[in-house]
Amino acid sequence: MAIVSPQFLAPYPVDLTIVKKLLTLSDRNFAVTDVNGNVMFKVKGKHLSIHDRRVLLDAAGHPILSFQKKLISVHNRWVVFRGDSSDSKDIIFSAKQSSLIQFKTSLDVFLGSNEKEDVCNFKVKGSWFDRSCTIYAGDGTTIVAQMHKKHTVQSIALGKDTFAVTVYPNVDYAFIVALVVILNAINEEKNDGDMLTDISEFGL
Repeated sequence: MAIVSPQFLAPYPVDLTIVKKLLTLSDRNFAVTDVNGNVMFKVKGKHLSIHDRRVLLDAAGHPILSFQKKLISVHNRWVVFRGDSSDSKDIIFSAKQSSLIQFKTSLDVFLGSNEKEDVCNFKVKGSWFDRSCTIYAGDGTTIVAQMHKKHTVQSIALGKDTFAVTVYPNVDYAFIVALVVILNAINEEKNDGDMLTDISEFGL
């Protein structure tokens, strides 16, 4: 199941830890490490850019994927490109919210080759608030990855949100990290909207 690249496939489960910095304002950055704390990926993005563009980098800082929010989209769609591209020929996949109003997290994921989008190739279900989400293959029953909250005293003290993702064997773990980036982006947007609502209610 090489979606980004065969180099991100492993014949065994891959456990990743995602550390999101809560105190950054203009940059929405976080790092992805293995169980030993070695950095495997970094995510960088300017929240104030036109498309809310983000980039997934490898440990050496080379761009692997670029994320761009589709400006005219009812279901909050994100498009993912190979490398640092934004050219339609380099689209690897896109993901959108399954429905307009959501009480639980639900994303439909379509590979670039799936032009009709009659059926999604992958589906994400769960609760982002609880950092408890499961990623399924298109049939909706085969699990390819799971994420869960990871509480540590150190992470709370340092103002970091830490959670873990287990990627099943022979599943592209760069692809799974990319889905987490999109989930995070959608959640940040919702929180920003809630914050603006709160401010307006106080007349600020």
